[in-house]
Amino acid sequence: MMMTRASMGAMEGAALDEVVRRLVEGGRGGRQVQLSEAEIRQLCVDAKRVFLSQPNLLRIQAPVKICALIDDKILCMHGGLSPELTNLDQIKDIERPAEIPDYGLLCDLLWSDPSPDGEGWGESDRGVSCTFGADMLIEFLEKNDLDLICRAHQVVEDGYEFFAQRRLVTIFSAPNYCGEFDNVGALLSIDENLMCSFQILKPNETGTSRVKRQIPNKPATGGSA
Repeated sequence: MMMTRASMGAMEGAALDEVVRRLVEGGRGGRQVQLSEAEIRQLCVDAKRVFLSQPNLLRIQAPVKICALIDDKILCMHGGLSPELTNLDQIKDIERPAEIPDYGLLCDLLWSDPSPDGEGWGESDRGVSCTFGADMLIEFLEKNDLDLICRAHQVVEDGYEFFAQRRLVTIFSAPNYCGEFDNVGALLSIDENLMCSFQILKPNETGTSRVKRQIPNKPATGGSA
């Protein structure tokens, strides 16, 4: 969608209907739709008004989840571990809403990365947060009685990539990322028995195809992948 700057101000109902019509028609043909800044702002205002007018919707201040815990065994986050993190209660105690700091526990949960060749805690090439070795991961999992950590934050060629004898998996769901990476994407599904399966997203000329793979619900005891 392309934007051009225009004078700000509310639109009349007919004008707003015309904007919606242009968006719908443009979306069908895959064409670009040019909207002014005022039109975009007014769409957001009116959409909020419509949603809040629905009797089955409530306006709440729900903070975005930092991490998720599945059946007390699988911990999910965007980035990774932190040298400040020793137990899961520390995550619950993070005050929200909050700006992402340049260092500390919240920063690391969103920015840290596993280090395939290193041990302990290390400096990150990103210039923010840190890296952690397999030893730090295993120590944290055993201390907190966890089986697996699922995280994202890195492009991986096959859509998913294991670390530390399958005790951590990186999931990346955008195939052909930014049109610059020759990667596939992946989705991870976890059933009621904690059996994990992947859907592989392969970009092609006609759309995105899916291939399903299953992995054991318990981490492997032999080499890392």
